[in-house]
Amino acid sequence: MQFKNVIGQSELKKDFIREIKHGKIAHAQLFMGPLGHGGLPLALAFTQYLFCKNPSDTDSCGICPSCLKVQELQHPDVHFVFPVVQTLSQVSDGFLEEWRAQIKENPYFDAYSWTKTIDPKERKPIIGGEESGEIIRKLNLKSYEGGFKVLLIWLAEEMNPTCSNKLLKILEEPPKNTVIFLLSEDPSKLLATIQSRTQFVRIPKIESEYLTKELMSRFQLEKNQAESIAAFSEGDFIKASHFLNDSDNKGIYREHFIQLMRTSYKKDVLGMMQWADGMAAEGKERQKLFIQYALHMFRQSLLSNYMGDVLLRISTEEEQFLKNFAPFISGNNIREFIETFDDAHYHIDRNANARILFTQLCFQTMRFIHQA
Repeated sequence: MQFKNVIGQSELKKDFIREIKHGKIAHAQLFMGPLGHGGLPLALAFTQYLFCKNPSDTDSCGICPSCLKVQELQHPDVHFVFPVVQTLSQVSDGFLEEWRAQIKENPYFDAYSWTKTIDPKERKPIIGGEESGEIIRKLNLKSYEGGFKVLLIWLAEEMNPTCSNKLLKILEEPPKNTVIFLLSEDPSKLLATIQSRTQFVRIPKIESEYLTKELMSRFQLEKNQAESIAAFSEGDFIKASHFLNDSDNKGIYREHFIQLMRTSYKKDVLGMMQWADGMAAEGKERQKLFIQYALHMFRQSLLSNYMGDVLLRISTEEEQFLKNFAPFISGNNIREFIETFDDAHYHIDRNANARILFTQLCFQTMRFIHQA
């Protein structure tokens, strides 16, 4: 993958190229941030530039033998580690073909998508103890092409304690010309001893202008639609893609949100209970997307109240709704709304009882909306 294929992240690209050109490459780098910000594409582009025989000042050439091998994910000196379902395979090599196919189809994917790809039963994948032995063996081999060796560990926080502890020595003192990338959405789950042996690289959200352009190009959206979804997704391409691909009815979350606010404002308990039952019947991923959409609408409402339409990133339909709804979001209740919906997202992700959760959310919304 070339840097030009990575969405946005213009400053990081410059930093990485400068790092390689000056020969100051940290041997173990921890890429931190949501996967939708592009940590995996950036690591792949970094690797291709590192191996490229004819790099320019801005990118790898894309046509030399080394570039072609990296692009095909077939370079003998590039190794991948990722979570796998232990009952199907204890090491990543058992799913290399699926891994390559997934990246070639779309390098922006999350743990849920990967789990569905490798296991119809959607059992939780991990990086187990057997993997550490494979990592140590591969990194101690002589480089096939006499240059660098690269190891990329995707979702490093899924390493179990056995695997993590066995990798401490090689992270601290890797073989010469070895670069290890650890990609993590939640570095706090990594052992402190793992963290202390890496250079932190925070992957920021994708710049709004670049994400908007990508959404317009890939999904054939009008500019105002793309800007609205870019703002909703907070610079996360995976989140934006899920929102667009989730349903033929792109207004499904808007309608859920409007119904919740109207029934809560009217104190329509029966309507609220029906709404909660309906949301509980949705899949976990749709429930999370709805919560994210609601948080987006709260923020846009507050912007509308204090800044007018200048900074709004919403669709025409949302703008019409916010004209009447925005006054009900103020400094008196915005904190409660944000905290409550953030908590709901947290508990959905941890398999809380959906019916109880959304019922409680209705009554909390009813209380907050009358505090404006």
